Parts: sequence; C-alpha cells; structure tokens
Amino acid sequence: MIEITDESALHDIMKVHDIVLVDFWAPWCGPCRMLSSVLDDIEQSTESVKFVKVNVDEAPDLATAYGVQTLPTVIIFKGGNESTSRSGFMSRSAVVDMISAVL
Repeated sequence: MIEITDESALHDIMKVHDIVLVDFWAPWCGPCRMLSSVLDDIEQSTESVKFVKVNVDEAPDLATAYGVQTLPTVIIFKGGNESTSRSGFMSRSAVVDMISAVL
C-alpha cells in the first residue's frame, strides 16, 4: 500500500490506475489499525484496485480537501472521480462489497 501526503501524488496515481481506494487514517486510531489489516489482506488478492493510505496527521490538507471528518474513512475513486465513501471500521466482506460495487 502506497502512503501519500499530497493531492498531486494522488492525482498522479489516478492517472495510472482506473480504480483507487484511499484509506484516510491516523496512527492513534484503533479502528484505523484494525481496518489497515483488512485492507492489506484484500490488497493481496485484488489487482484491479490500487490501494493508497493517507495519514491525516501528516496530510491534514488532503483530508480536508476530501471532507474527511471521521476516521477511518475509505474513499474509492474511479476514473479520477469519487465513486463511493464510507467511514468507520468495516469487515472484509463490507470492503469487498464496496469495491465490487465500483467494479
């Protein structure tokens, strides 16, 4: 999973990958750490989605730009546009369903 800290890096990734899942998280957030292991597991078996992490403590402007107010927040972009988002911890099946809806 790639960690980014600015919007230009996100746009560069979206130019190369059609579907990008962005995980907005913080190291002090327990549900974020739990979701991170779920996302790592899904990333291993999903080649059609690029997974990206944004530490909101290191990139507060990026979190603000996408209206992130709750952690963790997952936003999926398709073709450079926000397709869907969800906040809070999600089970593996919930994340897979979210991705499947975009595919």
